Amino acid sequence: MPANTFCPLCQALHPVLYFQDKQRCYFRCANCALVFADRLSLLSSQAEYAQYLLHNNDMDDDGYRRFLARLSQPLLAKLQGSRKLGLDFGCGPGPLLAKMLSDAGQQMQVWDPYFADNPGALQQQYDFICCTEAIEHFVNPGNEWAQWQKLLKPAGILAIMTKRYTDLPAFSHWHYKNDPTHVSFFHQDTFHWLATRAKMTVDFVTNDVVILQKTG
Repeated sequence: MPANTFCPLCQALHPVLYFQDKQRCYFRCANCALVFADRLSLLSSQAEYAQYLLHNNDMDDDGYRRFLARLSQPLLAKLQGSRKLGLDFGCGPGPLLAKMLSDAGQQMQVWDPYFADNPGALQQQYDFICCTEAIEHFVNPGNEWAQWQKLLKPAGILAIMTKRYTDLPAFSHWHYKNDPTHVSFFHQDTFHWLATRAKMTVDFVTNDVVILQKTG
């Protein structure tokens, strides 16, 4: 089908033009509320990789550690002090979150298509999966969502950090959309839709952290 004629998360047809700026167009799905960037504006993998190299992922940066603690602390509270097997999905060049969770007693694996392409990490199941500031980069987030459902054990936990859009006026002035590698934007309703379909509970910890858990 032609570009932008179906939602890359739920596959629903006929998403509508939501917003347009000098950089690109954005479309919104009426079914799951995902907003996604024009498929014709996507960067090549080489250009995307070059952008990621500009990110500051210093393992010794206290500010970065505090930033990740917004997810690690509520996740560890959900794990209730027990040692579990977790996957940092989309860990980037500096897998500090995995180190923080490992230091807190968790057993961690990491995976990233550019910086930790370890196929073996995707061949087992996990008690929890964390994904910090990566889901907004997914071109076809429905694929990763389906993969996560297979990777998670029963009662498994999925902890996601990504800024959520709220409405069109806010989106039009939102700096988050201006990063050319940010191509998928989630609303609170999007996570409710995903949770209902996957039979998961959903907890919106902050405006950029959401924790979902399988109910069986």
